[in-house]
Amino acid sequence: MPNYLHTKIEFLKGVGPTKAELLNKELSIFTLGDILRHFPFRYEDRSKVIKIKNITNDLPYIQIKGTINSLRQEGHGKSKRLICFFHDGESSIELIWFKGIGYFEKYITLGKEYICFGKPNFFNGKYSIVHPELSEKKGEDLTKELSIVAIYPLTEMLKRRRVDSKFIRECIIQILQSHRFNITDYLPKGTIEYNNLISRELAFLNIHRPKDELLLKQAQVRIKFDEFFLLQFKMALLNTERKIKLNGFVFGNVGESFNQYYDDYLGFELTNAQKRVIKEIRKDMNTGHQMNRLLQGDVGSGKTIVALLTGLIAIDNGFQVCIMAPTEILAYQHYESISKETGNLPIDVAILTGSTTKGKRNALLERLKNGEINIIIGTHALIEDRVVYKNLGLAIIDEQHRFGVVQRSKLWKKNQIPPHVLVMTATPIPRTLAMTVYGDLDSSIIDELPKGRKPVRTILRNDNDRLKIMHFVKEEVDAGRQVYFVFPLIEESDKLDLKDLMNGYGMVTDHFPLPKYQIGLMHGKLRPDEKRQVMELFQKGITNILISTTVIEVGVNIPNASVMVIENAERFGLSQLHQLRGRVGRGSDSSYCILVGSRKLSANAKERLNAMVETSNGFEIAAKDLKIRGPGNIEGIEQSGILDLKLADIIKDEDLLLMAREACYKILDSDPNLDSPNHMILKKYLDSRNKRLGWSRIS
Repeated sequence: MPNYLHTKIEFLKGVGPTKAELLNKELSIFTLGDILRHFPFRYEDRSKVIKIKNITNDLPYIQIKGTINSLRQEGHGKSKRLICFFHDGESSIELIWFKGIGYFEKYITLGKEYICFGKPNFFNGKYSIVHPELSEKKGEDLTKELSIVAIYPLTEMLKRRRVDSKFIRECIIQILQSHRFNITDYLPKGTIEYNNLISRELAFLNIHRPKDELLLKQAQVRIKFDEFFLLQFKMALLNTERKIKLNGFVFGNVGESFNQYYDDYLGFELTNAQKRVIKEIRKDMNTGHQMNRLLQGDVGSGKTIVALLTGLIAIDNGFQVCIMAPTEILAYQHYESISKETGNLPIDVAILTGSTTKGKRNALLERLKNGEINIIIGTHALIEDRVVYKNLGLAIIDEQHRFGVVQRSKLWKKNQIPPHVLVMTATPIPRTLAMTVYGDLDSSIIDELPKGRKPVRTILRNDNDRLKIMHFVKEEVDAGRQVYFVFPLIEESDKLDLKDLMNGYGMVTDHFPLPKYQIGLMHGKLRPDEKRQVMELFQKGITNILISTTVIEVGVNIPNASVMVIENAERFGLSQLHQLRGRVGRGSDSSYCILVGSRKLSANAKERLNAMVETSNGFEIAAKDLKIRGPGNIEGIEQSGILDLKLADIIKDEDLLLMAREACYKILDSDPNLDSPNHMILKKYLDSRNKRLGWSRIS
């Protein structure tokens, strides 16, 4: 948009410094462009004007036309109010204001004609309207009252200070009257025509002052398309630039390490989904450009084996591999698993975490720099400046939503030519969200579980079922199996009525007394060596029951554990519950997940927990979670700032998202640098956004 929309909002007539400060603070509106992009959240049909005598109880909102013949103040203090008598020529009704009394006393002119809109209340045998919207009848121009009126999102503070929907509308009318014909359409003409879109100017005019229902719908479609287009274009641009500009190592050799492991030590048949994903990865690593691939797979789908086989290809081509995990527990889990799998191969596997001692760290860093270590596994310690690789060719990032973009990008700088990158997640991401948040990555999905895995049976219970739950757990433990109890807190909270970990420990030991039963305690406040010791005892079967917080959410693999009891289950997100449930069902025994909720669950909580009972498919659960909570609350997305969509909804508007994505790639496939005259306006607009928002520049 032209620079006039960067003008500070305080310079708009009727705003001024005081109201501008309120708009800044309450709605993050700083400029004329900001308020123009503050879209209505609903519309009211004001095509009908009724007579006061025809008001009935079943009318939620009414619009009347007439004059105010008298006004007076009554009461004092908080009960002070302004009462006006509004007359339509036949009947009268009281209009009442408890706030803004001084404003309305100055605004109202007795005998002048007004249009009044509000909700009628019936009290003491008569109707009245409290805090109605009052407008003067005006001439036939843009300010004329239309039948479809926009209602804007506001805060209570703004309402108290007389900054209401009417005020927002009047501000926007000023901007549209002055500048509506200067709103630049940055989309290429072909994109607009192909997708049957109206102009940007017409869209902004009709989103705020719709002429009719059809134009309102077309305006909403255009603005939603624009939001998706700008979001998808950024992702598509990063993807295209990477493939064009970033050279990558060519892993053309599938050699001795891969073949020997696959033929002699794998020990089971890969699923068709695993084979398909490995082919996609091999194709990427043969192009001569850097691979940047997202690998999604449900809990237990076999992502780690795919990662190991990919690592063996890198080793066969003379390169090192690093695997970065978000926690030491998961890092050690990978280290033990991969060390065991490669034990018969001439491959050196090492681990580096924050708790690695100084002596071991120095020796390890020297061996890594000399190329003696083939696979290094660790936490954030792997991206420290002092960690130098001889020839890092592949970086694997597990549970990638736990890492920030800056952390991940540091791995790129560990070699002159950036290593191939494989990011993995066991938290399935619905398609629309994956395209939106991770649209710069190519995507692979393992959508098949290994043969023979028994589904985990999920059961919903409450505190009334405590004795039954403990009796069942006792039967499982006495049969030689192991059990998890997961609590949301470590210590008791005065603010939250939740079962805390320490109280839970006491409750469990009451039912499972020492020394007959051995109980472990795991939480985030333990030192790394203490965590490892607790997990080692549980892995060896010395501990029967592990009481824990969510630190065991990912990466813990105990095949003998058959029961997961989750206390206060309603306090967890669906994806988190699914991850916790994935800690059981890893052996040959039947396994169970018991969700213990409060006796009085909200409708939302019931819906979420019932979803867990109904399906064990992680992608179905992720879609349900997205629908219930919205994308902004999904783990790893909330703080990203990526989904700053004002009107578009990635759930409801999936078709528009796909249209916008297709439009982006169609433009970039034909003109990756936007050099064509048809794309000059788009390039200029994106360049201006780059300066304001920090986008990757277009060459």
